[in-house]
Amino acid sequence: MAQRRTATIKDVAAAAGVGIATVSRVFSGTGSVSAATRERVLAAAGELDYRPSALGRGLKLRRSGGIGLIVPDVTDPFHADLVAGVLACARGLGEHVIVDAAYGDPAREAEIVERLVEQRVDGIIAVPAGARADWRAAARVCSSVVFADRMLPDLPEIPAVLADDAGGVRSLTEYLAGLGHRRVGFLGGAPGAPAGVRERAFRDTLAQLGVPVEEDLVVAARAARDAAYAAAAGLLQRRADVTAVLAAGHLLGEAAVLVARELDLRVPADVSIAMVDDVSWAELCDPPLTAVARPGHDIGYRACELLLREPARRGRGQPVLLPTELVVRGSCGPLRPARR
Repeated sequence: MAQRRTATIKDVAAAAGVGIATVSRVFSGTGSVSAATRERVLAAAGELDYRPSALGRGLKLRRSGGIGLIVPDVTDPFHADLVAGVLACARGLGEHVIVDAAYGDPAREAEIVERLVEQRVDGIIAVPAGARADWRAAARVCSSVVFADRMLPDLPEIPAVLADDAGGVRSLTEYLAGLGHRRVGFLGGAPGAPAGVRERAFRDTLAQLGVPVEEDLVVAARAARDAAYAAAAGLLQRRADVTAVLAAGHLLGEAAVLVARELDLRVPADVSIAMVDDVSWAELCDPPLTAVARPGHDIGYRACELLLREPARRGRGQPVLLPTELVVRGSCGPLRPARR
């Protein structure tokens, strides 16, 4: 049996009674075509089982299509949710996504951005590691760049979709203070956004409540398990009078739980523990961990929408801020007599 010949754009034009240029405008979405003509062309293409060439269209437009997505680590629970949100939105809009991880390395991130620019993707969504990459050039060549979960202070013109981290930390700090805690240890990330936003919210909230901030209780750590563990161990071993720990991320929260267990500290009888990021293991702890839920999936979805569907909003400067939620569980309790 002879194989059926693949239909071409000329075949569709002949079947629809229009020119090749008209068929090209219908499938590229450019130019002016009447609704009746568009329907006739699509009907002819359906009958002939015609599929436009993505390669040919990319050569004509000098773009490869699709969008680039850069995250710190695809295995991180929060960033995995963010990736899933981007993929869900892109799938609904008929786009494909090229995913890569920078692992917090600005140099690696710059290489990834350069490669995506060379491929002429239609846009880039990034959780930025730093300003080393030429983000402005990327935005010019790739139509647009949207930051997700973080923004760079030196690039206010790049649109961003963020979680309301300040509001989340504020509600968590108020909750711990409402339980009577005054010596609250803060395990924060390395300087910079969003770690800086969370620490500033912690300090401001305590000041508004009239609770003095003890600098010895504010500890910073790199975004790595060994650094998080060292920070938590140093805090809880150095300050036996700490009655609560607020961890500014799930790695720091995990470290606080491990250190408390190794020091035979009962949670929450001896020390209350709460963290930012309501990852899946938080409710599996014993007791389940109080946490601030950050909308990773929604951040990714909204960033993709902003990139592909709402170009008019890109230059407005103000980031899109999505709400967080305080999830109260059993790891925090009222202040009790100081532990020995």
